[in-house]
Amino acid sequence: MNRQELTQGLTFDDVLLEPQKTNISPREVKTSTKLTRNITLNIPLVSSPMDTVTESKLAIALSLEGGIGIIHRNLSPKDQAQEVAKVKRYRNSFIENPVTLGPDQKIKDVVKIRQEKGYKNIPIVGKSGKLLGLITKYDYFWPEDEKLPIKKMMKKVKDLVTVPENTTLEKARKIIKDKKVPVIILVNKQGKIKSLVTRSDLEKSLHYPNASKDKQDRLRVGGAIGVGKEALKRAHLMAETGVDVLVIDTAHGHSQKVIDTLTTIKSNKDFKNIDIIVGNVATVEATRELIKYGADAIKVGIGPGSICTTRIIAGVGVPQVTAILNAIKGRGKSRIPIIADGGIRYSGDIVKALAAGADSIMIGQLFAATDESPGEITYYNGRMYKVYRGMGSLEAMTQGSRDRYGADKTDEADKLVPEGIVGQTLLKGKLSNHVHQLIGGLKSGMGYQGAKTIKELQEKSKFLQITNASLKENHPHDIAIIKESPNYQSND
Repeated sequence: MNRQELTQGLTFDDVLLEPQKTNISPREVKTSTKLTRNITLNIPLVSSPMDTVTESKLAIALSLEGGIGIIHRNLSPKDQAQEVAKVKRYRNSFIENPVTLGPDQKIKDVVKIRQEKGYKNIPIVGKSGKLLGLITKYDYFWPEDEKLPIKKMMKKVKDLVTVPENTTLEKARKIIKDKKVPVIILVNKQGKIKSLVTRSDLEKSLHYPNASKDKQDRLRVGGAIGVGKEALKRAHLMAETGVDVLVIDTAHGHSQKVIDTLTTIKSNKDFKNIDIIVGNVATVEATRELIKYGADAIKVGIGPGSICTTRIIAGVGVPQVTAILNAIKGRGKSRIPIIADGGIRYSGDIVKALAAGADSIMIGQLFAATDESPGEITYYNGRMYKVYRGMGSLEAMTQGSRDRYGADKTDEADKLVPEGIVGQTLLKGKLSNHVHQLIGGLKSGMGYQGAKTIKELQEKSKFLQITNASLKENHPHDIAIIKESPNYQSND
C-alpha cells in the first residue's frame, strides 16, 4: 500500500464565504466567463450531457439565456448530430446556402423538409440556380395540396423583396421592418440566391440579447463524445453541423484512452476551429497532463452528482471544493478554464464553486427538473416529477453509456457494474425561470463579496470552514415551511 499522510477534502456544505466590504449592488455585476480557451459565455452555466438533461430543446433554451447545452451521447451518432443541427439552425442572421427546391417538385417535398428540418421558408430556383420564387408555410394547407407542383402555390419572384448580396444585416433589418415582410432574399447580379434574412430570427435576437452566439449569429452548442473510433465518428458528424465545442466525457478523464483521443482530435485539421473540453478529473496531476496534451477546458468532478454512486461503489472521489482547488493548482499559469461538474443544489453552491476558481458550472439535476429536459414525466402523490438518471445507472449503461465507465460493449446487462441510480425530481417549470433564480443568487453572492466580475469574485473571496452545527444553522430551522420558495427546497 502506498502509505501517505491523509489530506482533508471539502465540499460545498463544508464552507461559507465571509462577507466583504462592497460598493457593488447585485444588478451591477457581470456574469460573463470563459467556457473554453476561445469561447465566452454570458452566464457561467452549462448543462450536463445526460440523456435526461440535454437534447436540443434544453440546449436552445439555455443558449438563449447566455449559457450552453452539451448534447448527450446516448443517441446514435447521426441522431446526436441532428440534435446539434437543430440548435444551430434555431436562429441566424444571414441564412447562407439555404435549402432550395425546384418549381416542378411537389408540395409534399416542402412538407417533408419542414417536418425534418423545421424550415418554413424555402426558396425555389431554376436549373441555373436563379431565384424563381418562395414557398412558405402559409402557401399550402389542405392535404390535397401536397400533390400539387410548387410552382402553382409559390410566391413569384416579382412579389418578393430581394436585395443585393452585399446588403448589411442592419440594412436588412430596416427593410424587413419598413416593408413589413417576413423574409428578404439576398441575390447576386445573376439573380442567384446567396442568403436569407427572416423576421423570426430578428425577433429572437431582440427578445434574447444575452444569447450565447457564434460569429454567424447562431446559438452555441456542444456535443459529448467518448473515446476511440466511435468518438471520432461522432466528432466528424457534429463538426459538419457546426458544433462549437466537443466534450470528451468519461467517468475517469485521467486515462490513456482519453489522452489518445484528445491528441488525435487536436491534430486533425477538421477540428481546428472546435475547442475540446476533457473530463472528468479531480487531481492536480490529471489537470496538468490534459492541458499539456491540448485540452481547451477541464471538467472537474468525480462522484459529486446527486445520482452518482461512484464514491460508494468504487470508493474513489474527491469532495468537489477540494477537486476544484486541485484543478486550479494543476492549470498553473495556463489559465485554461475549469468547469465544475456536479454537486450543485442551490445557487449558493454556484457562488462557492466560482469563488474557489471554477470558470463555469455544469448542472444536471436542477436542469433535469425543467420543462425542456427530455426526461419522462411521472406523477406521485398528486405532483409532477421528471425522471432523472445517472449515465452510470444500469438503465443508461444498457442504452449505450457503458463505455463512459470502462465497460465493454459486449457485456450483458447482468454483468454491468453501475455507478449511478435512477430517480425523480420535482418538475420546476420553464428553464428560463430556473436560470433567473440561479443567476440572481449568483449576483447576490457577488454583491456580498464586493465583486463586479467573476474574476474579482475569485480574487476577493475568503472561505470559512464550518461545522455540522453551522450547516444546520444555514438552513431554515425551528419552523415549519408552509409556502415553497422558487429557489429553495429542503433536503428533508
